[in-house]
Amino acid sequence: MQHPFRKSYVPYSSPFDPCRPIPKKTYVIPPNIVIGFQPPNLPQFSPKEALYAGTLWKPFYDPYYNPYEKGKREVSE
Repeated sequence: MQHPFRKSYVPYSSPFDPCRPIPKKTYVIPPNIVIGFQPPNLPQFSPKEALYAGTLWKPFYDPYYNPYEKGKREVSE
């Protein structure tokens, strides 16, 4: 299953390109762009967790996972 904030596209590859083409590229959309505004009463991290996460509100937290390192992913809710 693909992360809802991770999008992908297929870049153009020229027949004259000397390098092997990259079949699919991915990029991440930050959650604050998708949410649009901050609704009231969002769930919050504890102060210590917020320092590690970089945000106080859980819906705005977006950990970066390298798409090529699938074995290291951990999903915690």
